[in-house]
Amino acid sequence: MRARSLVGRLWRGEGGTGPVLMGALTAPLAVIYGSVVRTRNFLYRLGVLSSSDPPLPVVSVGNLAVGGTGKTPVSGWLAGELERLGRRPAIVMRGYGEDEVRLHRRWSPATPVIVTPRRIDGVREALRLGRGVAVLDDGFQHRSLRRDLDIVLLSPVHPLPPRLLPRGPFRESLRALRRAGLILITSKGEGEREAAVRLAAELRRAPGLPPVDLCHLEAGAWERLDGSRGSPPDAPVLAVASVAEPCSFLALVRARLGEAPEARLYPDHHLYTRDDAARIARQAEGRAVVTTEKDAVKLEAFAELLPPVRVLPLVAVPGDGLIGRILGSLPGEAAPGPGEARA
Repeated sequence: MRARSLVGRLWRGEGGTGPVLMGALTAPLAVIYGSVVRTRNFLYRLGVLSSSDPPLPVVSVGNLAVGGTGKTPVSGWLAGELERLGRRPAIVMRGYGEDEVRLHRRWSPATPVIVTPRRIDGVREALRLGRGVAVLDDGFQHRSLRRDLDIVLLSPVHPLPPRLLPRGPFRESLRALRRAGLILITSKGEGEREAAVRLAAELRRAPGLPPVDLCHLEAGAWERLDGSRGSPPDAPVLAVASVAEPCSFLALVRARLGEAPEARLYPDHHLYTRDDAARIARQAEGRAVVTTEKDAVKLEAFAELLPPVRVLPLVAVPGDGLIGRILGSLPGEAAPGPGEARA
């Protein structure tokens, strides 16, 4: 737990002896990692490494940093919009996080969620199922499959200039944004909104980059573990989370309840056990537990061991015209005008 906390402080750019020492130790590894990434991208540009042509339109929702940008809610929003507009989407993902697969299936029961290490196989399966477009959740670095549109998410919580893994959370440098078709700056809560606007303005001034848009991720209505509507919890509460950026979640809880909650945090994508549930119940001491949707789909199996749990979901609120811009990037589509919906 202490090591994870130190890595988090390093990645957030905080000072102190621990982050400085870890930064010095990981700097050579980051140089090696960056060299491998640049060589791989260079081989794709030369055509030494090839990309497969998909059998149907493909939109990728990805990021440069490891987690924390809202990739799953944004890709879920996109799939929902495409379903509503009659485009028959399928979600294709590697399935590294079991929680993300469950979330997509909860949000969009009518949309197939195809889990496969090879995205081209997933797109072919989507075609076999009669779907009209594939949405890749976390597909920006998966260059062996061509896409019609790459949407790359950035968050103001990740300090710039970027530090590559393992010295920082970034998989690639900002230069990789030139491969994208759209940059989406995401923010959670009012505290990040202003920083997101500033980051968007900075990137819009940078030469050679694609269009930049904004998407706010705001807290929705309280839910129970099973996704049904729930009453607000009584403060104080115990906050439980296993997400990449727990500070953003805790800030949302604080803003909603008016006080900072006690927290029990786990690594991103943590798979809960009965022992975990029992420990959470003991620490809660009769208080309600508040958690994220990603955690709720895993904690639901242990509901009988837990005190009352309330879930604070994240709802994607994109800027005006975003869905039209996305549709305009797909073959045979023209972007709808302001306020115009496509049947």
